[in-house]
Amino acid sequence: MIHLDHRDSVTVLRIEHGKANAVDTDLFEDLNRALDEAEASSSGALVLTGTGSMFSAGVNLFKVADGGAEYLETFLPLLSSSVRRLFRFHRPVIAAVNGHAIAGGCILAAACDRRVMNQDKGKIGVTELMVGVPFPVDALEILRFQLPDRTVQDLVYSGRTLDAATALEIGLVEEVAPGDEVVEQACKLARKLSSIPGDAFATTKRQIRQPTIELMERTSPEVDPKVLEIWSRPETLASIRDFLARTIGKK
Repeated sequence: MIHLDHRDSVTVLRIEHGKANAVDTDLFEDLNRALDEAEASSSGALVLTGTGSMFSAGVNLFKVADGGAEYLETFLPLLSSSVRRLFRFHRPVIAAVNGHAIAGGCILAAACDRRVMNQDKGKIGVTELMVGVPFPVDALEILRFQLPDRTVQDLVYSGRTLDAATALEIGLVEEVAPGDEVVEQACKLARKLSSIPGDAFATTKRQIRQPTIELMERTSPEVDPKVLEIWSRPETLASIRDFLARTIGKK
C-alpha cells in the first residue's frame, strides 16, 4: 500500500491503494510501518505522493458504511494518530500532490512541510461537511496550521475543491509543476531541506509546530469522542450511503 523508493538522500513514499488511494485502517497501519522504516534509515527527507491521477481521494466511505460504529472506533483514532505523527515527523516531508487530494487526502498533504501540486490536473480541498461528518481535532488543526482561520472556514463550510493555481494563490500549496515533474520537484525541495543539519531542522520544526501539537493533545480527548459519536449515528451512516449512491454508485 505504501511503496518505498530510495533516491539518494530522499525516500519517496508512494501510496498504492486501489484506484482512489482512499485512506482506511490498512493504509494508516502501512503508513506507520513506512515511517518506522524511514525513521530507521539514513534518509535525510521524505516525499509523500500517490499513484496515477490520485494523491488520495480521502476516507474510504464504503468501509465506513459497511463497518459502522465498530470500524470507526478503530479507524478514527488511527487517522488522528497517523496524521499527527506525519505532522510532527522530525525530518523534512514534502507532499508531491500528483492528482486529486480530497478530504483526508488534503489533510495528509497539509501535514507535510511543503507541497508541490500537479498544475495540469487534480483538485484539492476538504469535503467532510458535504458528506455530513465533522473533523477529528488533529485533522482540522493541521489544516488551520497551514491556512488563516478565515480561509479554513471558507474551505470547510463550502466544501469547494481547488485547482493548483487557486491552491497556490491561497497558500494551500507552495509550488506547482507539470504533472511529470511533480515528484522530481518535490525531491529537489526535499534534498534542499535535508542539507540543513538534522538536529537544527528537527528542533526548529518542533518549535514551530509545538503549539498546534499541544492544542491537539489538550482538546482531542474532549472533542474526538463527540466526533466519533456523530460519525457513528445511524442517520450519519445513512447519509454516507446516500452520498455514495449519488456520487459513486455501487462498489
